[in-house]
Amino acid sequence: MKTAKEYFDEYAVSHQNETNQAIHYICVPLIFFSVIGLLMSIPTTFLENIFNASNPLLENWAVVVGLVISVFYLRLGFWYFTEMLFVILICIIANFWLGNFVNLLYASIIIFVLAWIGQFYGHKVEGAKPSFLKDLEFLLIGPLWVIQKLGKK
Repeated sequence: MKTAKEYFDEYAVSHQNETNQAIHYICVPLIFFSVIGLLMSIPTTFLENIFNASNPLLENWAVVVGLVISVFYLRLGFWYFTEMLFVILICIIANFWLGNFVNLLYASIIIFVLAWIGQFYGHKVEGAKPSFLKDLEFLLIGPLWVIQKLGKK
């Protein structure tokens, strides 16, 4: 497995343009947020039967997938894991809140589609293909890259 620095350096190659970076600062978190929302929209009967906790913040597919992908971040480093675990938890809570006001599935689909349109526009401006077309792991690196870039500003 590559180190975090190797991932960030490779990801940065196709993210040099300031406009593309600005778009990524908005769209990458929105895509991550919407994926959490899509996962939370999957029926939870199976999980409820297994855990029997009667807690929708814990018994949803976003938690299950979040735990699985957290292993990837943990392998990159403890602080990367901690940052992304915090982001995952915030996204779960915010999606739960959003789902109280609108249909979470439809809202997540709309956010997902619009954010990807923004991403592809950013890469058109950049003149480079999105990194995930080369390696799907970059779908997990993108949110962490944004956190790291914004943390340095």
